[in-house]
Amino acid sequence: MRVLVVTAVPVERDAVTRASGGSPEVLRVPGAEIHRTGPLDVLAGGAGPAAASAATAFALAAGSGAYGLVVSAGIGGGFAPAAPVGSLVVADAIVAADLGAETPDGFVPVTGLGFGRDRFEPPPALVREAASVTGAVTGPVLTLSTVTGSAARTAALLAAHPTAVAEAMEGFGVAEAAAGLGLPALEIRAVSNTVGPRDRAAWRIGDALTALTGAFGKLIPVLEGWTPHDRDH
Repeated sequence: MRVLVVTAVPVERDAVTRASGGSPEVLRVPGAEIHRTGPLDVLAGGAGPAAASAATAFALAAGSGAYGLVVSAGIGGGFAPAAPVGSLVVADAIVAADLGAETPDGFVPVTGLGFGRDRFEPPPALVREAASVTGAVTGPVLTLSTVTGSAARTAALLAAHPTAVAEAMEGFGVAEAAAGLGLPALEIRAVSNTVGPRDRAAWRIGDALTALTGAFGKLIPVLEGWTPHDRDH
């Protein structure tokens, strides 16, 4: 079983592939460039849920059933104090936090409008094992099309999702594409900044990318040994 790993940008893709050592094999398929290393096929699918979903769907279609698991990976913002800068998070729920409608009474998720879905839950056993080997925090990871940059928005997100540990821009899109083929999805993030008022100078992108490489060095045996029948246990 091969694992498809989808990042947003090439530096995240390269951080994942470095975990295996050596130079990855580059495969060009319609809509995507895949870097193959060990059991992982890694691609940089673009920023945001739409680009991530499209790139994931292209890669899965080109894979012709080779994949048993899809992983959304990269850096993201962590909610304090649950996920400080430099920590790792593994999603136990992948949540589309801004998919819905604004109303006079506040935000209504798409499910509250009577259609669609706004969350995916990765296989619990895989979440536990991934968190155990990497030392990651587990909790909901929010997918947002706009990075949070204010205290008010942070408070609103935590009011709606009080156990959220991180935010990023691609997880739900990746999970949506995977679900279209009946595949489970996992999301792992290395925290580069604290969710809140935007302070670009305080971001630690290099440290987060190093943490991402270290995490996949520990994760590869877990992902390689995981089988779909484990998903509900």
